[in-house]
Amino acid sequence: MNTTYMAKKDQVARNWYLVDASGLVLGRMASKIASILMGKHKRYYTPHVDTGDFVVVVNAEKVVLTGRKAQQKFYQRYSHYPGGQKCISYGEMLRDKPEQLIELAVRRMMPCTGLARRMLKKLKVYRGPEHPHQAQRPVKIDLLAKVN
Repeated sequence: MNTTYMAKKDQVARNWYLVDASGLVLGRMASKIASILMGKHKRYYTPHVDTGDFVVVVNAEKVVLTGRKAQQKFYQRYSHYPGGQKCISYGEMLRDKPEQLIELAVRRMMPCTGLARRMLKKLKVYRGPEHPHQAQRPVKIDLLAKVN
């Protein structure tokens, strides 16, 4: 009899990964980070269980876009009041809040569920090369190569 293995929440081993975002393309980096946060790189991936790992992203201010998107891309938010729409360009966002830029890109690559919101708490993004997670000994990975 063949049975499908379902991972349990307390049996999942969590690793810490370190990603250097300098020179990486935003969308490609975000899709691979989202895959790691969901745990799709593990052989015991289970869709309804958080099997993902922690990801620390450094040098968020050095992320790039391809083509002319750096001049054309805008981020919108709306307060649900009349005249409450705010638009901010990619350049302003990169200058003022590069951490939020990567968090938004990764969040939009994840499913729209409560489980995904819990998975996003494992993403740590920092503007410069320093981060406070030395004690967890994150493993530096190259997102251009395959994880594991």
